[in-house]
Amino acid sequence: MHTPELILKKRNGSALSKAEIDYLIKGFTSHAIPDYQMSALLMAIYFRGMTAAECVDLTMSMARSGEMADLGSIKGFKVDKHSTGGVGDTTSLVLAPLVAAAGGTVAKMTGRELGHTGGTVDKLESIPGMNLELTKDQFIRIANEVGLSLAAQSDSLAPADKQIYALRNVTGTVDSIPLIAASIMSKKLAGGADGIVLDVKTGSGAFMRKYQDSVELAQTMVRIGDGAGRKMLALITSMEQPLGEAVGNALEVKEAIETLQGRGPQDLVELVLELGANMLMLCGLAGGLEAAKARLAQCIEDGSGADKMAKFIKAQGGDPRVVKDTGLLPRANTRIEVTAPLDGYVQRIDALDVGMASKLLGAGRTTKDEVLDLSIGLILKKKVGSQVMAGEPLAELHTDGNAAKVDLAKTRLLQAYTIGSRPVPQPRLILARVTADNIEEISYEE
Repeated sequence: MHTPELILKKRNGSALSKAEIDYLIKGFTSHAIPDYQMSALLMAIYFRGMTAAECVDLTMSMARSGEMADLGSIKGFKVDKHSTGGVGDTTSLVLAPLVAAAGGTVAKMTGRELGHTGGTVDKLESIPGMNLELTKDQFIRIANEVGLSLAAQSDSLAPADKQIYALRNVTGTVDSIPLIAASIMSKKLAGGADGIVLDVKTGSGAFMRKYQDSVELAQTMVRIGDGAGRKMLALITSMEQPLGEAVGNALEVKEAIETLQGRGPQDLVELVLELGANMLMLCGLAGGLEAAKARLAQCIEDGSGADKMAKFIKAQGGDPRVVKDTGLLPRANTRIEVTAPLDGYVQRIDALDVGMASKLLGAGRTTKDEVLDLSIGLILKKKVGSQVMAGEPLAELHTDGNAAKVDLAKTRLLQAYTIGSRPVPQPRLILARVTADNIEEISYEE
């Protein structure tokens, strides 16, 4: 095969065969194909797109560029959930123990912070002693013993994705739906789960800000998973405002524990029950969505979800006492209120601005290897639809006391809030359910 001819073929709008895609990915990861040729191919894909078959072939070729996890020795149907990222997106911390408490098996490779969104690994590492760097044998043993195992993604998982993303990031080809879908799904398929529920965010705090783009991405990923023999389903969920109230690593762990104890924010609970019910359905553990939601709600009410969280923490080296005493989590030494400048109603909260405010405080990295202060973040006191009086707290900053950081974060947070004279309804959270062949808009008539 001849690389320039394959670039021309895609540039002219023709589909690449599986053999041609394998040749290109193997050639690039072995350095036989240089960056400039792969960059040209990525730009051709950006403008010409890919067929459904090409998306599957590209994803599988990227997945097979490294280790493919074999989870066959884990008992039962292994289910995973992936979120495309958002602000205050604490769902995995609640969802995984809850689904495991309801009889599911959750074996999940998870990541660190990306852009303005927090990473599950960073959040869990705020629990004293918690180990996310598991060997394969540890990962499998814990999944079998607890029904739940979470590990940091290994560098050996889909290495082609890492190399290709580095090029996409500097060649203006990040926002290509086939390339985004292949990037996400190559890691998910390499992770070895039997079924995957995708939480595809849309709105100001999401990587896909337009609803139709989010639907297209969701359906592309579902079709890739189906083509690879996985059970798949996606939900389109709103990230127009942050999810829950906590933004920041230890603060989100605290909120997750409180949610498992029945004291969680309404929107976080709603999303966890919806995602979890769909996970149980994929596992074949429930006859219908409402029955599955009721089962999960019972696991909150009877404390079995919180108990599962404690067992999971202990199994991975952490201090399980945090489930009963969240004071053991890292705590910031300074708390500062950000107050409303006028009377009115919260009409909008820009999730991106809130995420960046938290990052400006120090809750996120500015360099790849920076060590985070896991206590830093913020708590939202008012969400969309809330009435507020001038001088009343909109949010509480948890900070190390650095005045310059606090000033920048305050400015960005106030920029996030739109306060007007008229009340607005609570925004819709769950917008659509997507399968390979169907897009079901979720009704909110009630």
